[in-house]
Amino acid sequence: MSDTFRALVIEDQDGKQQAVFKDLTVGDLPDEDVLVEISYSTLNYKDGLAVSGKGIARRLPMVGGIDLAGTVLESKSADFKPGDKVIVNGYGLSELHWGGYSQKQKLKSEWLIKLPDAFSMQEAMAIGTAGYTSMLCVLALEKAGVTADKGEVLVTGAAGGVGSVAIALLAKLGYQVVASSGREETHAYLKKLGAREVISREETMGKGRPFDKERWAGAVDCVGSKILAAVIAQTNYGGAVAACGLAGGNDLPTSVLPFILRGVSLLGVDSVMAPRDKRIEAWSRLATDLDKSLFADMIRVEPMSNLPALANDIIKGQIQGRVVIDVNA
Repeated sequence: MSDTFRALVIEDQDGKQQAVFKDLTVGDLPDEDVLVEISYSTLNYKDGLAVSGKGIARRLPMVGGIDLAGTVLESKSADFKPGDKVIVNGYGLSELHWGGYSQKQKLKSEWLIKLPDAFSMQEAMAIGTAGYTSMLCVLALEKAGVTADKGEVLVTGAAGGVGSVAIALLAKLGYQVVASSGREETHAYLKKLGAREVISREETMGKGRPFDKERWAGAVDCVGSKILAAVIAQTNYGGAVAACGLAGGNDLPTSVLPFILRGVSLLGVDSVMAPRDKRIEAWSRLATDLDKSLFADMIRVEPMSNLPALANDIIKGQIQGRVVIDVNA
């Protein structure tokens, strides 16, 4: 076995963040209690920002990749032993802590959960942080009382990773799913995932008023900004919107009217620092509520060497579904 392994490292080059491939040794890795041999990571919007040098990494040098699936090689923790299959999502990987774009990584044991028996490592990363976030959104809507009999549920940014899995989950659970996408070429794909109807970004905006005609029993929003404001304005009395993304911007130009006149709930969904029990619940539900037969249409596997180009594509909104990164290819 070689003493060196490949990683994508974000470094400072003339005052700018630049991602470069480097050969590392175990001695270069952080001083954490579990050494993992990584099989797969994924491409998320935040990964795109990090790899393209948009300033996401808050410490340099930084190994990118906000999630990973792999096998424990060494462990100082009683919770894990060599040979255990594990996954990690979030916890500041690629921002504050070295992440999954590496063939090996040292990680804190409290970040790891054991790979559910229902999934291979490639399947777990087909779901990845995006799919796990989708499940957190569905759980939030359920706990807010948005049930399948209440009416239509909207998913914005529907062709992306979070949106794709959210549609598949909601459809299998019996919801009437409407997908919102700015790309007409994705409509057939979204209907195959389970969307009953696909509407354009312009139709989602409606009249752009802070208080609009009721339509949605609930929503999963991956976009933010004016789209989220429009969705809130169109949500039914007592409905709820689970917000988890900002692809359209981090502002929210809305008013208090939907909240105080219709009792609409805005549910913030964070996947990065979600507590362990919520993570285990989400992965347990993914094992039962996600139709794995959809993976063939939803995912593609790419070698780590393609990450720089893929990062630019996802920032431009040109990625459909989920991209799994094979760190050993």
